[in-house]
Amino acid sequence: MARFLVRSLISTIVTMLLVSIALFFLLEVGTGDITVKLLGVFSTQEQRASYRAQLGLDQPVWQRYLDWLIGSDWRAGARVGYDFTRIKNATTNEDEWWADVDGQLKRWKMEQGEIIEIILQENGSLVEQAYTGEWDTDELGNEIFWGLDTKNNAAQWVRGGGTTVYIRTKTGFSEQKDGPVAFIPLRRGMLRGDPGLSLQTGRPVAVTLFTRVRNTLILAGVAFMVVMPLALMLGIIAGVNEGKPIDRFISISSLGATATPEFVTGLFLILLLGIWLKVVPAVSIFLSPDAIFEDPKLLILPVMTLTMVELGYVARMTRASMVEVMDSAYIRTAIIKGMPYQRVVLKHAVRNALMAPITIIMLHVNWLIGGVVVVEVIFGFPGLGKYIYDAAVFGDFYAVEAAAMLTVIIAISTRLIGDLAYTFLNPRIRYA
Repeated sequence: MARFLVRSLISTIVTMLLVSIALFFLLEVGTGDITVKLLGVFSTQEQRASYRAQLGLDQPVWQRYLDWLIGSDWRAGARVGYDFTRIKNATTNEDEWWADVDGQLKRWKMEQGEIIEIILQENGSLVEQAYTGEWDTDELGNEIFWGLDTKNNAAQWVRGGGTTVYIRTKTGFSEQKDGPVAFIPLRRGMLRGDPGLSLQTGRPVAVTLFTRVRNTLILAGVAFMVVMPLALMLGIIAGVNEGKPIDRFISISSLGATATPEFVTGLFLILLLGIWLKVVPAVSIFLSPDAIFEDPKLLILPVMTLTMVELGYVARMTRASMVEVMDSAYIRTAIIKGMPYQRVVLKHAVRNALMAPITIIMLHVNWLIGGVVVVEVIFGFPGLGKYIYDAAVFGDFYAVEAAAMLTVIIAISTRLIGDLAYTFLNPRIRYA
C-alpha cells in the first residue's frame, strides 16, 4: 500500500505539472492581447503597452510561467534588495506588499523626478518623505532606483526619465507622469496559494475564488447526498427485479432523465416550481456572501436539476452491475442452498455489484464540483462553475487557471479515493 501511495503521489505531481504547462500556454499565450478587452478597442498602442508592462505580460513566456507557478517575490526581492512582507489592508481586507527596510515598512513613488518614500506607521497611518539614499547606475549610465510602488509591483524608476503610465480605474484609465519604466507584479505563486490578481475585478483570485468554491462544495455535497443513495437504491431494486414492471419503469425513467440536457431540465423546473407554482425561488440571487446559509431554499432547484441529470446514469450503471452479479454462479448456489434471499442480496450481491458504480460515483464527484457550469449559469448560482464561465468569457486567464487547477486536484483525489474504496469492497484487491 505504501508503494502504491508513493507512486500515486509521484504521478499526481507529474500530472499536475503537465496540466499547468498546458493550461498556461493555451490560456495566456493563446488568448491574444488581453489589454484590448481591458482598455477597449479605442485604446492606443502606447496605452496597451503600458498596461501590458504593469501586468507583467511583456516578460518572456518562461518567466511568466515561473512567476505564476512559484511566485515573483523572490525575483523582485533580488532586484529591490529588501525583504518583502504582506500586511492586510484594514479598508479592503486584502494583503498589501511592503518592503522591510531596517524594521520600517516602506513603499515608493516618484514626484517631479524625485523618489518619495511612503512609510507605514504602527498605528496604520502613512508618512511621506524625500528619499535621500543612493541611486544605482545601469549599463547605459542612467541613474535607476528599484522599489515597491503603491500597486503591489516591484518597479524601476529612472531619474529624470520617468514615463507616462496609464492606470486603469473604475471609469476607464488615467495618465500618471513620472511613472516607472519596468514592473514586476508581486505574487507568491500558485504553489503557495496566490495565482495573481483577477484581470476582470482587480482583486486577488484566491480571495474571490474561495467563496465560489465554498458555494459549489455545498451545492455538490447536498446533491451528492441526495443523488447517490437514491440512485444506488433504485439501481439495486431494478437489478434484483430484472424484467419486471418496476425494473422497466426505473430503466425508462432513468434513461429519460439522463438523455435530457441540464438546461432543459433546469428551465422546466424554473417554469413549473419557480414561476407557475411559486413554491421555491426561481433563481439563486445572493444578496450577501452567506445567503446560502440564510435561505437554504436557494439550493432546491439547482439540487433537483443535478439530481435528475445524475440519478438516471448512476442508477442504470448500478442496475447493470447488479444484474450481472445476480446471474453469477455463487449467488445461484447460495439461493439453492436455502440462504435467505434478502441476506444473499444485501450481504453478497450488493457489495460486489458496487465495484463498477464506485468508479462512476468518484468520477461524478469531480463533475459535480467543476462541471456544473450549465446548472450554475441557468440559476445564477455564484459557484465555481459560473466563476469559470464568467472568467473564460472575459478572458481572465489567471482566474481560469486557478479554478482549472483546483478541479484537477479534485479529479486526482477522487480517483485515488475510488482506488482505495476497491480494497474495502473487495478484500482480494491489494496494491503493491
